[in-house]
Amino acid sequence: MKAYLVLENGMIFTGQRIGSPLDSLGELVFTTGMVGYLETLTDPSYAGQIIMQTFPLIGNYGLISEDFEGNCFAKGYVVREICDAPSNFRSEGSLDSFLKQHNIPGICGVDTRAITKIIRENGVMNAKIVSEIPEDLSDIKNYRVSGVVSEVSRKYAKDFPPTELFHVVLIDYGAKKSIVRCLQNRSCRVSVVPHDRSAEDILAMKPDGIMLSNGPGDPAENVYEIEQVRKLIGKLPIFGICLGHQILALAMGGKSYKLKYGHRGANQPVTRLSDGRTFITSQNHGYAIDSDSMKGLADLSFINANDKSCEGLDYPGSNAFSVQFHPEASSGPHDTEFLFDRFIEMMEDFDA
Repeated sequence: MKAYLVLENGMIFTGQRIGSPLDSLGELVFTTGMVGYLETLTDPSYAGQIIMQTFPLIGNYGLISEDFEGNCFAKGYVVREICDAPSNFRSEGSLDSFLKQHNIPGICGVDTRAITKIIRENGVMNAKIVSEIPEDLSDIKNYRVSGVVSEVSRKYAKDFPPTELFHVVLIDYGAKKSIVRCLQNRSCRVSVVPHDRSAEDILAMKPDGIMLSNGPGDPAENVYEIEQVRKLIGKLPIFGICLGHQILALAMGGKSYKLKYGHRGANQPVTRLSDGRTFITSQNHGYAIDSDSMKGLADLSFINANDKSCEGLDYPGSNAFSVQFHPEASSGPHDTEFLFDRFIEMMEDFDA
């Protein structure tokens, strides 16, 4: 079945339908990962967005539910070529069947390289996957990703209790399950709570530390969540990842801004300022913290090796630190998973 990808600037790309036959509108973003398409599709941070893979062949190892990071909240999926005959001993089906099952519309057979170049030149833009070319593009131009944290966050708290070394409360702004896994691997009992859980309720749970999770959308939109984190600062060790990093910085008095086309993929280089070492990281974000706004509030710990944007902040006087990238990345790389060990050490040394 023929389908069209219509960009808000009026450009149209013709391809074939994959996944659900529905029309869908979203913010079109590209991700550069060569593998990990299942982790990408099930990352709640893509809520409100149409995902485009820059790698030309997607789906060759099929559908593997064990690799899911959460539920699929993406608005659509764009690939150059989709594999309809996956080959992997773990495969439970095809990528197309996954998209259909989750009502995610997609399009294949389009020039993803050309579309990526358009986004790199013009910045992230809205798009729509349709069966008929619309005459009016106003709905595409007016679309905004908004209110997505409440959409993706769990509604009720849940405990993940292995052998307990420390009790960690993970605030779920759209958390990936690999964060829980990394904490459990370090013998932590993890209590995952909804995004709107109050600081008072969290402290009443008597945790040893607090994790602020990844999540979608504009960090400045989360006014209530920022205020709750502000109340938690200094009370317990805090580790923030991605949106959690941004919310922590805003709670400290910093400012955020939207990147031209974001950082998405498993091959993003970040440099640690303490020793100049560069790590390859997994990332998925369209906003960043303004480094200048954090002067006097935090120590800049990591920067993006490409555009020098803020990738990590330390708050030595508050027993808190955060990173923009994903040290828990399931599909890799795992170069920065040592940051979870730092969090454990922080809880060991914390004196209330």
